[in-house]
Amino acid sequence: MTLASLSPQAALPSPTTAVWQLGPVPIRAYALCIILGIVLACWVTERRLRQRGVAPGAVLDIAVWAVPTGIIGARIYHVITSPEKYYFGAGGEPLKAFAIWEGGLGIWGAVAGGAVGAWIAARQLGIPFAVVADALAPGLPLAQAVGRLGNWFNNELYGGRTTLPWGLEIHKMDPADPGQAQRDPAGQPVLEPGLYHPTFLYEALWNVGVAALVFALDRRFKLGRGRAFALYVMGYTVGRFWIELMRTDEANEILGVRLNVWTAALVFLGALIYFLRVRGPREYLIPVGVPAVPAPPAGGDISQVDLSHTENGPRAVAPEGYRTVSEEQFQAYRETGEVPDEPAAETTTVTDDETPADADDEAAPADDEAAPVGDEDVPERDDRAGAAGARPADRDS
Repeated sequence: MTLASLSPQAALPSPTTAVWQLGPVPIRAYALCIILGIVLACWVTERRLRQRGVAPGAVLDIAVWAVPTGIIGARIYHVITSPEKYYFGAGGEPLKAFAIWEGGLGIWGAVAGGAVGAWIAARQLGIPFAVVADALAPGLPLAQAVGRLGNWFNNELYGGRTTLPWGLEIHKMDPADPGQAQRDPAGQPVLEPGLYHPTFLYEALWNVGVAALVFALDRRFKLGRGRAFALYVMGYTVGRFWIELMRTDEANEILGVRLNVWTAALVFLGALIYFLRVRGPREYLIPVGVPAVPAPPAGGDISQVDLSHTENGPRAVAPEGYRTVSEEQFQAYRETGEVPDEPAAETTTVTDDETPADADDEAAPADDEAAPVGDEDVPERDDRAGAAGARPADRDS
C-alpha cells in the first residue's frame, strides 16, 4: 500500500482555520485550548485541595500567581531552545518572541515557571507547597492534553510520514495570513504531500493515561510529600521521550539527538530519585486563625458547613494558615468540627536516678561550709547529694 493509494476516509483531517475574527478581535484556537486546559486543571486541583482540608477558592489565589509565571516560563523555554533563525539568528524576527498567540510554549518552562508562582502563593496562604503539587498532579496532564489540541488547529508538531489509518493530513499554512491555510487558484486548501504521524494526539492520549495512573495510585497508596507530582513527572517524561523522537519539526540537537529528548531523560531521573528517597504519609490540613465551626449536618462533613454568614452578617473566614495533622485527626475534624489540640512541648523530668552529676555538685555545699543541724552531725557528702537529688527538677528539653 502506498501513500498515494490512501482514500480520504483513511486519514485524519486537520482544520483549515485556527483563527476566527469576532469583529476586530481575533479568537485563536490555540489560546482557547490553553485556557480550557487551565480551567480543567484548576477544577481538579480545587477538588483535591478541598479533600486535604484547604479552604474553598484557594486554587484561584494560587492560579493568579502560577498561570502567568507558567506561561512566561513556557515561552522563555520555547524561545531559547528554538533554532536561532526563528528569533535571533540571521533573518530572524526578535519581536516574534512575544507572539505567544502564534503558538510555542515549552512544557518544561511552564512547569518550572508555574512552580515558582505556586510556591509564592502557597507561602502567602500558609499551605505546604508539597500539598499544592500533589493536588495538581493529575490535573496538569489533563490540561496538557487539552492544550495539545491547539497544535492540531495550528497544523503543527506532527511526526514523520505514515501509512497508518490514523495518518494526519497537514495543510500548508499561509504566512501572510496567520491562522489560515493556503489556497490554490480554485480556492481549495493546499495539503502537504502524504500523511503524517499525529504526535500531538499521541501525547494528548498519553497525558490522559498519566492522569488516570496518578489518580489510581494516589488513591491506592495515599501519596504525599510531593510524590504524586513526581509520579506525574515520571509518567509524562517517559511518553515525551519516545514521542519526541518521532517529531520532524526543526529543533536544537545535542549529539544528534533533539534537546527535548535529553531534557525528558534528565527530568525523569530527577523525579525517580525524589520518588524513591522521599517518604512520609499524605499531609492533611486544618485551618488556623478561624472561628470555631459548628458541627456538620447529619450525614455530611465540615466542608459542607456554610461559614460565609452569621447572624450579624457576612464575615471573613479565610484562614491565617494551616496545621498539618494526621489522617485520623483530619477525619475527626471533618466529622465534628473540633480542632485537635496542639502537640504539647516535650519536657524532661529528672528523677532521683537521673540526677546529673553536675547537679549533685551544685546541690551539696562544701564540707568546710556545712553547718550542723541541731545536735546531730552533718550528714556525709553523699547523703546530702542524695537529699538534693530528691528535689523535683522539670526542665525543658
